[in-house]
Amino acid sequence: MHVPDGFFDAPVSLGAGVVAAAGIGLSLRGARRELDDRTAPLAGLTAAFIFAAQMINFPVAAGTSGHLMGGALAAILVGPYTGVLCVSVVLLIQMFFADGGVTAYGINVTLMGIVSVAVGYGIFRLLMGVLPKTRSSVTAAAFAGGLVSVPASALAFVGLFALGGTADLSLGAVATAMLGVHVLIGIGEGVITAVTVGSIAAVRPDLVHGVNLTPATPLEVRTGARTSGEVSA
Repeated sequence: MHVPDGFFDAPVSLGAGVVAAAGIGLSLRGARRELDDRTAPLAGLTAAFIFAAQMINFPVAAGTSGHLMGGALAAILVGPYTGVLCVSVVLLIQMFFADGGVTAYGINVTLMGIVSVAVGYGIFRLLMGVLPKTRSSVTAAAFAGGLVSVPASALAFVGLFALGGTADLSLGAVATAMLGVHVLIGIGEGVITAVTVGSIAAVRPDLVHGVNLTPATPLEVRTGARTSGEVSA
């Protein structure tokens, strides 16, 4: 999904750059409501995890592979505004390693940051609005959000290509290739998102953004006939 330099013409690249700049600016303001002393360290860890996980590719089909995009994961853990910032920072660092073009940075932020976060988090919140507030529901909703976010970004890519793609390829061929492969990549994205969010929800449900889960009953340490909460005279 990392778009290289020259794959889109200047108007589309500039337009996507404006969208990305507006999205990052809005996210900087919105993140003030999401971040506090508890969630700020988690945001840094989330960005670091996405950066590391994107280095690991998994096979998708003959001759192709995919990796985590992380938009849905970041939004579910730290909120949609902070999630956009996390992915944008990761893409900025990767750009200096030639993973995504400099002139295509706005396109990459728009596709993998804004679109994936908006769709992934939207699906997650929609499902959590109708499912029971349990860890199983959180895991299932996280899977669905991660799954749908990837082909949604691929569909946005096809839309941008229709507006100003420079490769000598038909729109139908691009759409078939992008959606076909990224639906499969979305399955991997959904699994990684679900496992990560579900694992965190199992031990620290308060760290899953915007979800109020009933905490597990705390363990009691008993010594003889007294519990840990009893004080002897």
